[in-house]
Amino acid sequence: MSMFKKLLASVGIGAAKVDTRLEEESLVPGDLVKGEVHLTGGDVAQEIDEIYMYVVTHYEREVNDNKVKEECTLVKYRLTERVYLQPKESKVLPFAFPLPYETPLTMGRQPVYLRTGLDIKNAIDPGDSDFIEVRPHPLMTKVLDAVSSLGFQLYKVDCEYNRHLGKSYPFVQEFEFRPTGPYRSRLEELEAIFYLREGELEVLLELDKRARGFLGAFEEAFNLDERYVRFRLHDEDLNRPTHVIADAIEQLIKKQLR
Repeated sequence: MSMFKKLLASVGIGAAKVDTRLEEESLVPGDLVKGEVHLTGGDVAQEIDEIYMYVVTHYEREVNDNKVKEECTLVKYRLTERVYLQPKESKVLPFAFPLPYETPLTMGRQPVYLRTGLDIKNAIDPGDSDFIEVRPHPLMTKVLDAVSSLGFQLYKVDCEYNRHLGKSYPFVQEFEFRPTGPYRSRLEELEAIFYLREGELEVLLELDKRARGFLGAFEEAFNLDERYVRFRLHDEDLNRPTHVIADAIEQLIKKQLR
């Protein structure tokens, strides 16, 4: 019977189970991900070589004129090395690790989830996945509010493959705005990419200008109608009124539209 149970456990029947319980499911990039992993032994004793956690997201990549979704592991955290789990035994293992600053926000339909797995030799590795909400960092909120106050409406947020603009990962998260105010006649759209680090936010703005006459059509045909602006905010900027930051962003936009 014991050998039969081991055989069943090797294919996942009557094997150990894992359940991850998070202290907080709503986080900001840079926050600590904290919680507990609850292990429950199966019908037979099992040796777990490693317990690991991945923070995972997806991005889109164009392949042969088709967009495909690709998975990206933002960080792998090893909770513990070898663990012995007796039949029906319960163990609770606490964990804490920082959520990467470049974790995309879960705006729109962008998923970010924590995947927990047990590495068991000669067996199907049991696992558990938990979706989390990733909210804007306060510096990001400052920029989003400032851009909105200038008459730009956020209409699309997605993660796109971009080796050139991506840093730690092969993608960037793009925030696309449409002008609804005074810039409607001058801009097709405004895109923002955030590069968050400890104590600092770098912002890349892309201005897509409307074509005007022959020269405008020429610029549009060769993607010369796009202009890039970079600026940085620091933690001390959190104390600045939003309209002051909006004024600074507007000056950068006007300079590019001259």
